[in-house]
Amino acid sequence: MSKQQHRETNMDKNFLKTEISRLKAEKNAVILAHYYTLPEVQEVADFVGDSLGLAQKAASTDAGIILFAGVHFMAETAKILNPTRKVLVPDMRAGCVLADSCKAAKLAEFKERHPDHKVLSYVNCSAAVKALSDLIVTSGNALKLVNQLPEDEKIVFVPDGNLGDYINRMTGREMVLWDGACRVHDRYETEQLDKMKELHPDAVVVAHPECRREMLEKVDFVGSTAAMLNFISQSEDKEFIVVTESGILYEMQKRNPDKVLHALYNGDPKHDCVNMKKNNLQNIYDALLNESPELTMDEEIRQKAFLPIKRMLEMS
Repeated sequence: MSKQQHRETNMDKNFLKTEISRLKAEKNAVILAHYYTLPEVQEVADFVGDSLGLAQKAASTDAGIILFAGVHFMAETAKILNPTRKVLVPDMRAGCVLADSCKAAKLAEFKERHPDHKVLSYVNCSAAVKALSDLIVTSGNALKLVNQLPEDEKIVFVPDGNLGDYINRMTGREMVLWDGACRVHDRYETEQLDKMKELHPDAVVVAHPECRREMLEKVDFVGSTAAMLNFISQSEDKEFIVVTESGILYEMQKRNPDKVLHALYNGDPKHDCVNMKKNNLQNIYDALLNESPELTMDEEIRQKAFLPIKRMLEMS
């Protein structure tokens, strides 16, 4: 990119940021952005966080419009918890391979083959799958909630097999696991981590539990996006290798300007979430201006999906 193109790009971004701020105030809107979105998207957001935390934040505001810069299932969760609000999605094509790996019809068939099992669903799933579930968990509260269930409870865990395997190992459970995975985390290779450790021998390694078992066995700390952020902020160590989507480094570095952070693949776009990156300043501006695309939901599905989320919040 030439200096002139770079200058014009920055001017465009500044204009869009100003207009987005104006439209938010004019339309009583709130912008929620996931940690994995582009830095400029996080900069215009009112709240940055994980999917459930953001949906809960929206419920605590008086905004009439919620714009969710994330992926589709996250906006659905916001709508489930905020049925009277208008929920906008900058790009309806921003889906999630993990959520798509577990279709409601297939889960219904799976439940029939395991009639005496409770269905625990990771929040990274569709509203229709949530509606078939007994309890929703997040990567941050899964261990706590599973440990609250009776030891002899038979459980089907969907859709993330890597997270389910981690929960099984940490709790001693034998949950039946759905064969699904996050395309980003499941692709991370231990060989790359070994190379990074050689380059940064003093670095502490943190990883998301959506990674494969062989990766998690090589790291120092396993936790959700929020847990990793808190761990690094509270740690006395000064250098970290971060094994999750590189978008989180923007918030991590902002909170910890004195610490050195390395993404496992140094922000290589081939190892980031292409769907999260579909959110940008232009489509956020367009969505606010036109109040479209709007996410709508069948009310019966919404009510059924709300019950396992409500149970999770009560148990938490």
